[in-house]
Amino acid sequence: MKSYKRHKGELDLVLTGSMDPCWPGTQYQPPQPPAPVQAQVPAQVPTQVTVPAPAPATSIHPNVPGWSAHPGWPYNPGQSGWPGQNPSIMPPHWLPPTSGPLSVPYNLNLARGVYDKMMMTILGLVKPNAKMFTVNFLRGNDIAFHINPRFNDGGKQVVVRNHKLGERWGLEERDLKGPFPFALGSPFEMKILCTREAFRVAVNNIPLFEFRHRVRELNQIDRINILHDVVLTYVNVETLP
Repeated sequence: MKSYKRHKGELDLVLTGSMDPCWPGTQYQPPQPPAPVQAQVPAQVPTQVTVPAPAPATSIHPNVPGWSAHPGWPYNPGQSGWPGQNPSIMPPHWLPPTSGPLSVPYNLNLARGVYDKMMMTILGLVKPNAKMFTVNFLRGNDIAFHINPRFNDGGKQVVVRNHKLGERWGLEERDLKGPFPFALGSPFEMKILCTREAFRVAVNNIPLFEFRHRVRELNQIDRINILHDVVLTYVNVETLP
């Protein structure tokens, strides 16, 4: 048998070649996929065998009613981060966090008010006979930011946004960047990100709209409530880096 002498620098070259960066949202693929394994994989896999990466998750459209809390999601409901900003691969056996069901009406006090890079994540289930549900960001008795998905507003499904000072409502906003994302009897994830200029809202990992701040004193917006035809399972507030 011929002996092999490793020259200086060869180890560094091997390590560097194995760390090719992946673009966010993509998965690394081996240059030559191994042949399909027909027999049961032994408990200890030899180090020279390459284990194929899991198949990409099936895409989901926000109009599809119902989803499974198992691998196959294109993202992790309840995961940290704004859509598109977390390139990490999802855990193979991820399940959504559960803290409920939480009581509705739901109220949450914010000691610091809202602020730049504060993000709220809501996991819930639309009731099968729902007419609407509401998320309000409050400053005292004023509503600084009102989100109101409606399932039959003159025969249409809409997401109304507004604010209310005293007893006076402002101008409604209804345009969306995509289709209506909620379905009767189906679960959803809503992320609400506060920036210096606006609230940004995404549902099921799809950015839907922005609502520019009408109440500029963000630190005075110190309470959130969630109302009407929804079952809540998880609510979280975090600060993004």
